[in-house]
Amino acid sequence: MLRKSPFKNRKILIGITGGIAAYKIPQLVRILKKEGAEVQIVLSESAKNFVTPQTLSVLSEKPALSDFFKSNQGDWNNHVHLGLWADLILIAPAGANTLAKMTHGICDNLLMSVILSARCPIFVAPAMDLDMWIHPSTQTNIQTLVDRGVHLIDPEEGSLASGLEGKGRMAEPENIAQFLSAHLAPKPNYFLGKRVLVSAGGTQEAIDPVRYIGNHSSGKMGFAIAEQLIELGADVELVYGAVTIAPPANCHSYQTLSAKAMKAKCDEIFPTCDVLIMAAAVADYHAVDVASEKIKKSDDALTLTLAKNPDILKSLSETKKEHQVLIGFALETEKEEFHALEKLQKKNLDCIVLNSLKNPNAGFAVDTNEVTLYCKDGEQFHIPTQQKDQVAAALLNKLGEWLTKTTT
Repeated sequence: MLRKSPFKNRKILIGITGGIAAYKIPQLVRILKKEGAEVQIVLSESAKNFVTPQTLSVLSEKPALSDFFKSNQGDWNNHVHLGLWADLILIAPAGANTLAKMTHGICDNLLMSVILSARCPIFVAPAMDLDMWIHPSTQTNIQTLVDRGVHLIDPEEGSLASGLEGKGRMAEPENIAQFLSAHLAPKPNYFLGKRVLVSAGGTQEAIDPVRYIGNHSSGKMGFAIAEQLIELGADVELVYGAVTIAPPANCHSYQTLSAKAMKAKCDEIFPTCDVLIMAAAVADYHAVDVASEKIKKSDDALTLTLAKNPDILKSLSETKKEHQVLIGFALETEKEEFHALEKLQKKNLDCIVLNSLKNPNAGFAVDTNEVTLYCKDGEQFHIPTQQKDQVAAALLNKLGEWLTKTTT
């Protein structure tokens, strides 16, 4: 059987910035085209000092772009369209100046406008002199970009344009192609065919027929995880509490408003599941005495006696079979990592996902989130702030990779 190239029919945008290593890009374009990729080149103005648009246009079979406007008649190169068109964007060579612009969102040319408009994975192949590469500002910028999800193709050691020897050479075209190929190649789908129990939303503990004890959970993160699991081919059992949005289709879903009701449903489903992802924000306490009628406002103070709710996740972990995987969630406001790792151990979990309310763009109700995944073997993965469906996809990707590695 002939090998199917991971580049076949892929749309790859290569951004070329000013640097002597730009001379390597025509060879990279030839490799990608031979493998079946569709390649679009976008150059910075300074890149034209090192490689010509004409050469790149011939090799890519598309006009190499560098200007916003095509003519004085108002025709323009739509940076938003280019950013959405690409399956991945590669910046090569990526000089120190471009890395700094990417870090700080400076948008002063067509290429930077495309980068800021992109929704696809972005790769950078840095190229610069040794001292520029090891400079603290460059390393800080690199780390910031990596934390945001940008993929780094590490520079190589060797002779540099300055005449020095050391790290700073852009990776060779063959090595860059291999790096991209590894990213695009189909990956094992751990969740395909697995029965996964997902909990979502907050619980409500009644005080009387009108009032309850609850929290600000909207269910958005749990529902996003359920939706991504459905796309991955999992058989999803969704148990949810109070939410602000409709549950996803194509799964079995059950609404359970109280912690006790959620526990009963999870107890029923869990024994036949392969994976549990406990994303619900379960109330820790319930009212001992629930009034049968609405409590009328009379005294200046109202005293409620509360009792602890059952710990659903801990209870399920005590019945865990060898093949079952348990993933918990922790939302903390202080000593986040300490408390998350404590829950990971005490509740006998395989992994725990930490949310922090210190980020105003993460946590309850908002459409974005930022999480860190901690695994029982000490591995951890940070997923930077982005839309919750993107966080869910990245989280399941990391979970799937880790579970595939640790269970085979």
